[in-house]
Amino acid sequence: DVYDEKTVVEKGPEPEPEEGAVAEGAVKGEAKAEPTAVADAVVAEEDEEPKFNPKTDITLEDAQKINKKYKIGDVIRTKLEVPAEFGRMAAQTAKQVIIQKLREAERETLYKEYQNKIGHIVTGMVQRVEGKVVLIDLGHAIAVMPPQEQIRGEMYMPSQRVKIFLVSVDKTNKGPEIIASRAHPDMVKELFMNEVPEIGSGAIDIKSIAREAGSRTKIAVVSNQDNIDPIGSCVGQRGTRVQTIINELGGEKIDIVEWADDAVRFIMNALSPAKVLSVKLDEEKKTAMAEVKEDQLSLAIGKGGQNVRLAAQLTGYRIDVVKEGEDGRSAAKPKVETPETPEAPAEETPTDEAPETPEAPAATPTTPSEK
Repeated sequence: DVYDEKTVVEKGPEPEPEEGAVAEGAVKGEAKAEPTAVADAVVAEEDEEPKFNPKTDITLEDAQKINKKYKIGDVIRTKLEVPAEFGRMAAQTAKQVIIQKLREAERETLYKEYQNKIGHIVTGMVQRVEGKVVLIDLGHAIAVMPPQEQIRGEMYMPSQRVKIFLVSVDKTNKGPEIIASRAHPDMVKELFMNEVPEIGSGAIDIKSIAREAGSRTKIAVVSNQDNIDPIGSCVGQRGTRVQTIINELGGEKIDIVEWADDAVRFIMNALSPAKVLSVKLDEEKKTAMAEVKEDQLSLAIGKGGQNVRLAAQLTGYRIDVVKEGEDGRSAAKPKVETPETPEAPAEETPTDEAPETPEAPAATPTTPSEK
């Protein structure tokens, strides 16, 4: 059934003044002085009063003609007769409005569905690749994976099933805009939570992650129970658990280290697989100097400084690696070792002095004293 609702109000619409009265009022208005500020305030207050709307309001006088019991504020509901047939234009308009409302409700439902999945891993199928952007079909929506969120060197083929990490979901007129990633550090965290039951149950916590997507990741874990080995649980029997994650990430290396409250011990663990002899901290500057043996120096620094760089991200300290017995001044040498190679030509300066050596024999032939 269809009803018409109207609210009972006190006053009805103000009668429009006649044309003669309007003209007369205009002439008188020109003769009058400008209204005072008080008059302006009164007029403004009158304008703020709600105006009578004949579609939603009914005067008290008209309402009491229907039923004398009605008073101001009551709502009168009148049943309307529905025509047997609507016109073609009315039916088309109703159809368009219904379709629009359904689409809006569908967009809102999709937005709420994927909004709850932000920070989690979902499985999708590569729909197509447009330039460097990958579009992934999630079933009910399409996710976009920009170049900066992709693993370097990874190829994506249409119809390929991939696991992605949902970074953000935004509302648009065409539906939710979903940004996906495979290079986000939290993707490694989610993979470990799904693969290692101890992490999912809370027996083991992941404290920090440092990642260079497609190359190497360092993850710091700690056990909340004395009888659980955090590193062994993450590695799994014969490395089955961590190998599954490595395969999912396309062969990315993963270093699992034990987190510690003591910053010195944590830094020593973070620089693994290198063996660190000692660590000197500067808490104010947030710097650390790690001392290693000469044969462990390149291992501690890593290829292109990767190992020490990831260890610094993992611990929050700026780490300098030095050889055993070196002082603090040479701490920066391991990082700047490669740029020092241009100084090698400076060692060739003795070759410039080589021509001076014949001068010494030149002095020997002059033997006046022998004569």
